[in-house]
Amino acid sequence: MQKINTIITPPYLQKGDTIGIFAPAKQIDKEPIDCAVNLLKNWGLQVVLGKHVLDTDNQFAGKDKDRAADFKEFVNNPDIKAILCARGGYGTIRTFGYIDFAPLKKKPKWLIGFSDVTALHNLLNCHLGIETIHGTMPLNFPKNGEDNESTESLRKALFGDLKEYILPPNDMNIKGKAAGKLIGGNLSIIQSVAGTPADIVPDNAILFIEEVDEYLYHIDRMMMNLKYSGKLARLKAIIAGGMTDIKDGSIPFGKNVNELIRDYAAEVNIPALFNFSAGHQEPNIALYLGRNVVLDITDTETRLNF
Repeated sequence: MQKINTIITPPYLQKGDTIGIFAPAKQIDKEPIDCAVNLLKNWGLQVVLGKHVLDTDNQFAGKDKDRAADFKEFVNNPDIKAILCARGGYGTIRTFGYIDFAPLKKKPKWLIGFSDVTALHNLLNCHLGIETIHGTMPLNFPKNGEDNESTESLRKALFGDLKEYILPPNDMNIKGKAAGKLIGGNLSIIQSVAGTPADIVPDNAILFIEEVDEYLYHIDRMMMNLKYSGKLARLKAIIAGGMTDIKDGSIPFGKNVNELIRDYAAEVNIPALFNFSAGHQEPNIALYLGRNVVLDITDTETRLNF
């Protein structure tokens, strides 16, 4: 696939619209699916479950071709306006060989998820030019059936009510203003799909990254990949989201995770925002990926305008 400059915004949802839930990767139990269905219905939406959403095949939510079949069914069903991934884990990219993504260009619809879903975000954002939503998933929806900050931000994004985030200052931030297409997601997935049809296209882009349960030297290795592949130097800015349960080795790395990432941003002289609350933590607030955004980091506040 080639780089796409056109940006396609799927239609925002309205009450009465239908959203589909499928599991692209790891298996999921029925309880979080039921909780998500109830919450989405409270938003005024109708919900359709993929035929294989509760399947199991070792660690996966059914066989690769069956998980892909659910996605294709949702893509081709004109009544379904958005596709919500049930959870991450691992396995999304295993479905790619069974899916024709081209129909989404003619009839785009919102894809929602994070973590392993980064592979889908990258493909849709960078190679099809379709906007997506990086946001919370049913596995992480509140069990009490009431909205929290994560689900409320997702609701706003789906209904077109998410306009900007205004954040307090952070001493780690590198000040500056940047405009570009917001891309990215989980750093490990970004590296793992390098050289594939889901590779990021960093030209004039703002890269969002988040990570969980990794060693500091692993993160440094992944940042080195961005550097020596030439991708880092082509970015306009970096947004570092949740860096959850990051571990050090028996011999200390010598920097914390934000210091590590900051050094790479400073090397190419681009603005950088730290501790953005998106990723493997709560709250995990929604982002429009694939959209041209403006990031303005000052001494007094940061604004991210969609």
